[in-house]
Amino acid sequence: MSIANIDHFIAGQVVPGASGRSQSVTNPATGQVTGKVALANGDEVGKAVAAAQAAFPAWADTPPIRRARVLFRFLELLNQRKDDLARAITAEHGKVFTDAQGEVTRGIDIVEFSCGIPQLLKGDFTDQVSTGIDNWTLRQPLGVVAGITPFNFPVMVPMWMYPVAIAAGNTFVLKPSPIDPGPSLLMAALLKEAGLPDGVFNVVQGDKEAVDALLTHPDVKAVSFVGSTPIANYIYETGAHHGKRVQALGGAKNHMVVMPDADLEQAVDALIGSAYGSAGERCMAISVAVLVGDVGDKLVPMLAERAKTLKIKNGLQLDAEMGPIVTRAAHERITGYIDLGVKEGAQLVVDGRGFNPQATGEGCADGFWMGGSLFDHVKPGMRIYKEEIFGPVLGCVRVANFAEAVQLINDHEFGNGVSCFTRDGNVAREFARRIQVGMVGINVPIPVPMAWHGFGGWKRSLFGDMHAYGEEGVRFYTKQKSIMQRWPESIGKGAEFVMPTSK
Repeated sequence: MSIANIDHFIAGQVVPGASGRSQSVTNPATGQVTGKVALANGDEVGKAVAAAQAAFPAWADTPPIRRARVLFRFLELLNQRKDDLARAITAEHGKVFTDAQGEVTRGIDIVEFSCGIPQLLKGDFTDQVSTGIDNWTLRQPLGVVAGITPFNFPVMVPMWMYPVAIAAGNTFVLKPSPIDPGPSLLMAALLKEAGLPDGVFNVVQGDKEAVDALLTHPDVKAVSFVGSTPIANYIYETGAHHGKRVQALGGAKNHMVVMPDADLEQAVDALIGSAYGSAGERCMAISVAVLVGDVGDKLVPMLAERAKTLKIKNGLQLDAEMGPIVTRAAHERITGYIDLGVKEGAQLVVDGRGFNPQATGEGCADGFWMGGSLFDHVKPGMRIYKEEIFGPVLGCVRVANFAEAVQLINDHEFGNGVSCFTRDGNVAREFARRIQVGMVGINVPIPVPMAWHGFGGWKRSLFGDMHAYGEEGVRFYTKQKSIMQRWPESIGKGAEFVMPTSK
């Protein structure tokens, strides 16, 4: 089996790594190494930033409608090649092909939104704000901006960033995860084919060394990040220390409240899909079911039956519901959390640790396989409740009433996503208003906002002031300028020594 070299993309060209460092890329379904990804050093990051800096003046001066036309061509190519992107995701991440297709589609939504950039960049104008003076605002691009993106959505999360950024007139440096870097080069190739000028979009593969080089480079004006809370905190503090605008999305512990009046079949469907889809490796995965009143006695057996019959296979098999864990190290970490939950006293109803890989597909015996795990009687003081496991592990917490459920969620340090299943309109309204979480679903288990609304959590799930994509993204990637204008014919004689007013 041949091993592919996965390199950088700088100034419109694939550039081989020069640092001498690399990392293996593995197919999680087979456990086989399929590629070697270059790991950039500071000099290589500097070359990517220099290429972006050189391309910025001309790209910023390009009329927004012409920038949008490039994105329209890119959109057409994405729709033609979306299955190629999905296959590349499955090959390196392991998520099932249909889920990968959904990821690409949600990324395409952001590109479609960004094609409307001429409307989104319009400013405000006030005629005669004072005698003979007009005042207006406009939004201008920042310059070179960077995106540092996670393994779990190697296409969608970069698309939360670069389409909006480049549509607004910035140039972009992407640092994808070295675990599944292949899709980044395919996106770069499609942008070049769409007519994007060289240097406007660049890719540097790498690890912490590349991240630190971007965070400290004086020509990088803004950094957007998605990943774990400790790293998001580090990105935010380091970037801000070096004078950059930073948007750092962190971890999650997403709860789903099931009220006694909920449709239990729908609630089970929602919990199974949101907890075990993508092997739980989503920042919007539901990892805690909050069961109100007597719901637990009815729901847990239903969940157990479904968790035991999950179709866990190679993601390229179209009937697969869950694929492998992304890496061996992640598999070991998740297994450790299941061990810990047992030690902490939670009831392990379904144990995914002993999953037999025989049914997963030919050649998959050495893959990173695990079944879905289900805990009941999880307590708020347990680490499996407090910490993000990022795997196919669902914990059930039982509470007496609605108020206790709300308080439980509001007390948690994370506030990314949450859901409530109920038929009661007043409960739904009160839940949406009182819950201290950034994205809320009512009978919707994974409330990921559409492209024009923006994505972001609260508390320690977001560091920074602005959410990703949507109009929040446009604001993040632009700076406002206010202009006041008066012409000589309207100016009186003599110096003015007081603050101008509207009188």
